[in-house]
Amino acid sequence: TDPYVKASLMAEGRRLKKRKTSIKKNTLNPNYNEALVFDVPHESVHHVSLTIAVVDYDCIGHNEVIGLCRVGSDADGPGREHWAQMLANPRKPIEHWHTLVEVR
Repeated sequence: TDPYVKASLMAEGRRLKKRKTSIKKNTLNPNYNEALVFDVPHESVHHVSLTIAVVDYDCIGHNEVIGLCRVGSDADGPGREHWAQMLANPRKPIEHWHTLVEVR
């Protein structure tokens, strides 16, 4: 696979902004040491979330979503906890492992 990560800033079911990492060629265990930055006004931070998708790049056909996770105040479990940690530590990178779920 040739995976990359696509993060989308979401509000009310709509994508506001998106960012992508570089493509890691021919690997099943990619390692990304990249920052994806979104500028969100403080008054809007409780109304947005992130959808993070791992995508397999395909130069001929369509890119295929391998799995995704959500991070935000409306997310479940680890996604909500990660969001709370980020809000408690503004402007500091907060690392967290997330389990990907399949796209239906």
